[in-house]
Amino acid sequence: MGKTNDVLTSPEPGTQIKPVYEYTDEQKAQISALREVCPCVLSYAESLQLPPSDPYQIWEARWLSKPDTMPRYMRAAKWKFPDAQKRIKGTMEWRREFKPELIVPDEVKVESETGKIILNGFDKDGRPILYMRPGRENTETGPRQLRHLVWCLERAKDFMPPGQESLVIIVDYKSTTLRTNPSISVARKVLTILQQHYVETLGRAIVVNLPMLLNFFYKGISPFLDPVTRDKMRFNPDLFELIPRSQLDADFGGEFEYEFEPESYWKQIVEHCGIAPDGTRLAGYFDGPRPSQEFEQKLESADVPATQEPDVTTDSEPSSGTASVSPEPEPKVTEDANEISNLEESVPIAV
Repeated sequence: MGKTNDVLTSPEPGTQIKPVYEYTDEQKAQISALREVCPCVLSYAESLQLPPSDPYQIWEARWLSKPDTMPRYMRAAKWKFPDAQKRIKGTMEWRREFKPELIVPDEVKVESETGKIILNGFDKDGRPILYMRPGRENTETGPRQLRHLVWCLERAKDFMPPGQESLVIIVDYKSTTLRTNPSISVARKVLTILQQHYVETLGRAIVVNLPMLLNFFYKGISPFLDPVTRDKMRFNPDLFELIPRSQLDADFGGEFEYEFEPESYWKQIVEHCGIAPDGTRLAGYFDGPRPSQEFEQKLESADVPATQEPDVTTDSEPSSGTASVSPEPEPKVTEDANEISNLEESVPIAV
């Protein structure tokens, strides 16, 4: 495989998407109660939704109607309905303030110029890979760094093939120094975003080229790392067990000889995900980089401009709208990953 500037936007042919979640009838009822709307009773999430007159309502409805949103929050809450309500309410409030769907590409483009965060390739389970290289830090600490990280997380969500709900983060500490490593305060903010507002989205966190110099830093943020996140972390694993050689960057021993070129990389990501200059979506890309004929027909019938999409509603069956259910056991999960648990130390995610 020769050198290339082309970004990998799909998994290796024949990839089987994992994990696959199977829910009990009672768990399905809880998911419905958190999400769905019936003619007379609003579900919890629907009852919190913005009015149609609010410009952000269409994007909030889009997020709420995604098939993975409510299951992820129920799993994160261990099927405790009140906790799921609290979590979904907190994320809805955060998204209204942060508006992750509407981050203007040019606002955060400068943060990508050195390739400190690169979205490229997929693991053996079809998870998109987000490479983070703190040693390539190119800007001063500030809000734009967090907005760039969130923009990348949203694009990773766009890259996910149907049925996939999680991503892989590879943190490469090669050439990282105390100056380029993020501060503890920044790492805490990043962990808050990942653990509270992108619940059940981290499939694996892989750390490589870890310098002994930064051990003190990990101890500083360890109290803020959720045990579930910690269990998904792996230090210097055999990457070939997790990622196809054809999808793994050659910097880590893979066959994919990707050469980062800022303008080419940015253009490919923006075009593949259908992001408009104002941060909205191009026609046909409202639900991501897989345009559907159904949406095109909706767009034509609505007669709306390319960067504004028609409203989104769920097509789910009506539910009772409320639930008072005792916690269920975890859903059955099919996955062949061998995650490391009971780690004593944690690792920050670079921005």
